[in-house]
Amino acid sequence: MTGSPRPARSARAAKAAPPRAWQRMLSGRRLDILDPSPLDVELDDIAHGIARVPRWNGQTVGAYPYSVAQHSCLVEAIAAELDPGLTDAARLAVLLHDAPEYVVGDVITPLKAALGGAFGEIEHRLHAVIHIAFGLPPEASPELRRLIKRADRSAAWLEATSLAGFSLEEAVQTFGRPDTPPDNVGHLLEPWPTEDAQARFRARVLVCLPAKQVGHPRTL
Repeated sequence: MTGSPRPARSARAAKAAPPRAWQRMLSGRRLDILDPSPLDVELDDIAHGIARVPRWNGQTVGAYPYSVAQHSCLVEAIAAELDPGLTDAARLAVLLHDAPEYVVGDVITPLKAALGGAFGEIEHRLHAVIHIAFGLPPEASPELRRLIKRADRSAAWLEATSLAGFSLEEAVQTFGRPDTPPDNVGHLLEPWPTEDAQARFRARVLVCLPAKQVGHPRTL
């Protein structure tokens, strides 16, 4: 005898379980990467994450990796030089321009181009949700986006020539000729220890937050 036949599986059970799309954060939040909610975005998770994500895939000089958190502070400082009248809300948007990288990492531009549109859509969705969580419009104005791009390009040029081994000519060919670099950002190019990068980024965000949001659970 072969024994009793196994009961037929239901159609639902027969279907493969969908792949997990969420990441557990140290705050305890579970952020759905494909369908994120502003309620699952925490400043401490962002600061912790991007302080541990290296720029340039870690191919930089110095005792510590040059983190996305420190890069974000550099871009804010350059943007403020380009436009001294920046509001706190605009500064906050600048600081958060790479915040999705606490989830997706810092994918270098050539690889991002090869990955195609799906990756860009995920990153864009995360960016919008992060903005909403911090009381910003889902997308910055065209003028602010242009300013962030200018400041980001200048920061990349400075990092490339100071930290990542690029010659001046190679940096110009790769990133274009930047705006005249500010004189007061040299200290932002000396890689910070991870905990310093985390604390300094967090502090800059808190300075720029609207007063009504300071003390919000996302900032504790």
